[in-house]
Amino acid sequence: MFPRPVQSRGPAAVAAYQALLPVALLLWLLPLLGVALTSVRPTADLAAGNYFGWPSAFAWDNYAAVFRNSPIGRYMLNSLIVTVPTVIGAVALSCLTGFALGVYRFRSNLLIFFMFVAGNFVPFQILMVPVRDMSVQLGLYNTYQGLILFHIAFQTGFCTLFMRNFIRALPRELIEAARVEGVAEWRIFWFIVLPLMRPAIAALSVLIFTFIWNDYFWATVLTTSAATQPVTAGLYSLNGQWIAQWNLVSAGSIVAALPPVLMFFAMQRHFIAGLTLGAVK
Repeated sequence: MFPRPVQSRGPAAVAAYQALLPVALLLWLLPLLGVALTSVRPTADLAAGNYFGWPSAFAWDNYAAVFRNSPIGRYMLNSLIVTVPTVIGAVALSCLTGFALGVYRFRSNLLIFFMFVAGNFVPFQILMVPVRDMSVQLGLYNTYQGLILFHIAFQTGFCTLFMRNFIRALPRELIEAARVEGVAEWRIFWFIVLPLMRPAIAALSVLIFTFIWNDYFWATVLTTSAATQPVTAGLYSLNGQWIAQWNLVSAGSIVAALPPVLMFFAMQRHFIAGLTLGAVK
């Protein structure tokens, strides 16, 4: 049922694996390396058609030019204002819905859980027009609140799937023992289940933070001005009307990618623990 480890397939398979792994890693990293090189490429190189070669000089001033030529600081603040409430809202709701669907047994349990999961299979592109029209009608277009509420609604389904399965793997005897002692249901959730969910909460927070921070589609659909646009949409302002400054866009992309990368390394231990908890007995 499960693939055999490479080490058990013989010396030829091990040698092929060791030879192909660096090649696959290089191919995967090639676009990132290209963006990194372009971020320090002088404008003269791009004008001369040197898009993929080694830069004639390292223009570290591109990173300073990003802050001079665009309000990237404001864009990153906008991303933070949108991302942090979304993470808190989606994770908080999913803890409650996951607890309800994972602990209680009632007639429509599977149906409600299916409705949460089914939303993840809807192509988000077909929601563009109705979501935009609804945000305009509610006065939420081009506002933080509209973007936050949409992301919370859209991410809660995946978060509920994650939390419900995690809670189902917890020892049910702890909950039953608390009920025998007469502990209220909300106290069972707050003092027994929630502390055990900390690794899952940490892992889910890192995932949702990365998803929302890197979102480009809804940032361009639901916002239009620099006052509310996240950094993914705001980077387009680095391109002029007649010329595309891809070196500045690449430098801005590197700057914009730093917060989720730093958060991942800061939460790496909790993230890995949350993903692997329950994988082995």
